[in-house]
Amino acid sequence: MTTATIASLIIIGLLAGILSGLVGVGGGIIMVPLLVLLVGFEQHQAQGTSLAVLLAPVTAIAVFNYYKEGYINWKFAIVIAVFFVVGSYFGSKLAVNLDQKMLKKIFSIVLIIMAGKMLLEK
Repeated sequence: MTTATIASLIIIGLLAGILSGLVGVGGGIIMVPLLVLLVGFEQHQAQGTSLAVLLAPVTAIAVFNYYKEGYINWKFAIVIAVFFVVGSYFGSKLAVNLDQKMLKKIFSIVLIIMAGKMLLEK
């Protein structure tokens, strides 16, 4: 691993962590594009690596801060988490069978739709 690669990974980690704690995003929106652009990963590799980062309880401290302030609905979080596991299984099975070009298009469209909806929301 080169010094430039290590620096890129540190920047990706810091940006993902800061934005995760600040606005609740970090994985797909930050890590995946930066792994493709800065590190040269293919889309599948970037998505898999981003998911691997989230495997460990990397957001535990941020969750604790939100919990202390009373900003977590645990009932909702548990239901979402259970079905996140189910959805991620089927989504990953589909993703690994798509070619990189199609996967990048789907990824980009999802980001555009979500950004547009939030930007135009009143």
